[in-house]
Amino acid sequence: MLSSIKNGFIILTALLALSACADEKQQDESDEKSEQNIENIKESNGMDHSSMDHSSDGQTPHGLIEAANPKFPVGSKAIIQANHMEGMQGAEATVVGAYNTIVYTVSYTPKSGGEPVSNHKWVIHEEFEAPGAKRLQPGDKATINANHMEGMQGALATIDSANETTVYMVDYTANSGEQVTNHKWVTESELAEIAE
Repeated sequence: MLSSIKNGFIILTALLALSACADEKQQDESDEKSEQNIENIKESNGMDHSSMDHSSDGQTPHGLIEAANPKFPVGSKAIIQANHMEGMQGAEATVVGAYNTIVYTVSYTPKSGGEPVSNHKWVIHEEFEAPGAKRLQPGDKATINANHMEGMQGALATIDSANETTVYMVDYTANSGEQVTNHKWVTESELAEIAE
């Protein structure tokens, strides 16, 4: 009798140990997946936007010209195809502003310290300090006069690419449920018409 109780206790202990190992393995896998998802978000667009202010006050920089006949007029709806940040891709946007300008991807080290930012999308021509009238070229340096992300304002940026296009300020609801207003910026190629 004592022997069978002892054997039962050993079996029960072994089962609990196996169960704990399985739970720990599942937790490890879950943690790995979460970390991988974060890495995928960073790698998919080359940026970590955890410190980005998705919404803005809607103020536009001095000298920015409204687009006369944009593909997506103010008040129209479109689907965002960009993935600058988590929850943006596939969201329905309402256009609140459309402007003709030059958009740049830039690399810079935040003024507040931290890791360098590479290929940040987007900074527009009017958001640089005294950029002049001419389009900046890849490799040029310019001081950023915008605060889309923490530490961006006043940082010296290197121009990675430049493109003349229409940019849009948009309102949208992220896939996470976050309400984003006056988001700067989405380019025309990053918006798609809503299928009827």
